[in-house]
Amino acid sequence: MITAAIVKELRDKTNAGMMDCKKVLTETNGDIEASIKLLRERGIAKAGAKADRAANEGVITARLNEAATSGILLEVNCETDFVSKNENFQAFVAQIADALAATNAADHSAALAVNMGEYSLEDSVKAKVLEVGENLQFRKYIRYDAAPGGVIAAYIHPPGKVGVLIEVGTTKPETKGADSFKELIRDLTLHIAACAPKGLSREDIPQSVVDNELDIFRARLAAEGKPANIIENILKGQLGKFFAETCFLEQAFVKDTALKITALLEAKGKELGDTLSVTRFVRFGLGE
Repeated sequence: MITAAIVKELRDKTNAGMMDCKKVLTETNGDIEASIKLLRERGIAKAGAKADRAANEGVITARLNEAATSGILLEVNCETDFVSKNENFQAFVAQIADALAATNAADHSAALAVNMGEYSLEDSVKAKVLEVGENLQFRKYIRYDAAPGGVIAAYIHPPGKVGVLIEVGTTKPETKGADSFKELIRDLTLHIAACAPKGLSREDIPQSVVDNELDIFRARLAAEGKPANIIENILKGQLGKFFAETCFLEQAFVKDTALKITALLEAKGKELGDTLSVTRFVRFGLGE
C-alpha cells in the first residue's frame, strides 16, 4: 500500500509533484530509491537543488484573445541572460503562455496547476531546470477579463524585460475599432512601461507609503530650518507633487509632458464621441 507518508518522503527528497511521486511509487511497489531514479529519468526529480540560486533574468510575455476582452501577463525567470536569450528557453516560455491563454486560470496558484501535456505547469518548470541547468521560476502571472465595453491590451518592451497589461473602458462599441483609440491604448501602455506608476489613483497608494513620504519631507524641511508652523502647509504641496509622480492618472503624459493622463483620456474621448476610462493596469519589471 502506498501511504501518504511515503509519498511525502519521496516528495521531500525529490521536490517532485505529489501525483508524480504517487505514480512512480505505485510502479516501483513503494521502493524509494527506485522511484527517485525513475523520477530522474523522467526529468522531474532534484530540480529543487538549484532552487536557492537567484533567478533575476528571464522573459516577460503576454497573450490576448482575438476580441481583446481577455489577456494574461506572465514572467518566467532564469539565472543568466545567456539562457534568457536561448531559443529553447524562449520557446518554453511561449509554450507556457499559450497553455495558460487556453485556460481560465485566474491567478498564479491556478496557473501552476494547469496541464502542459503529461505534467502540470509547476512540474514542467522543474523538469526544465534539469534540462537547462539553471534555476527557473514561474514568478508572476495575472489575468484580466474585461467588463462590458472594456478592452484589454498588452505591451512587451523588447526584449521582454518589461510588460504591461491594461483595461480601458468605453461606452460605444465602434470605439474599439478606431485607429485613434488603438493608438491611444498603445501610448498608454508605453507610458506605463516608461514611467512605472505605483497606482491608478491616490486611493491605490497605501497609506503607509504616503505617511513614510510625509515623514521624509517633514524631516528634510526641519533640517532646512523651516518653522514648524509652516511645514504642514509646505507638506501639502510636496504631497501633491508626490502623487503627480506616482499616480497614473495624475502623471504627465510621457509624449507630451504638458498633458496629464486624465486630460489625454478626456481629449481622446471627445474626439471619439465617447467616455474613456482606465479601469486598471499592471506593470511587470523583470526580477522586481
